[in-house]
Amino acid sequence: MSIPSDFTQRIINIIKNIPEGKVLTYGFIAKIAGNPKAARQVSWVLHSSSKKYHLPWHRVISSNGKLSMSSIEDKQYQKKLLELEGIEFSGEFKIDLKKYLWNIDSIEVI
Repeated sequence: MSIPSDFTQRIINIIKNIPEGKVLTYGFIAKIAGNPKAARQVSWVLHSSSKKYHLPWHRVISSNGKLSMSSIEDKQYQKKLLELEGIEFSGEFKIDLKKYLWNIDSIEVI
């Protein structure tokens, strides 16, 4: 079993701590993990490690507030999970980031 890099571990810790009813964006996670240009790395960590680390993958969305899953079925599933947490959508797959973006001041990243 490989040990995640420090950056990957910071990404995992941030995602694990996103509270129910809140979201973060790929880019924002990358920024607070220490590399603002690594949004794709955040996506890769979610894809490869969500099950292994029990990550709340559904709480990570695009910077425009939209769900970024590729298929309609996957978007509908993610939307359902978020709605069960009390998140309301302003469009079919769009979230008001002013209302639901998590204020992350309160966690330790590492």
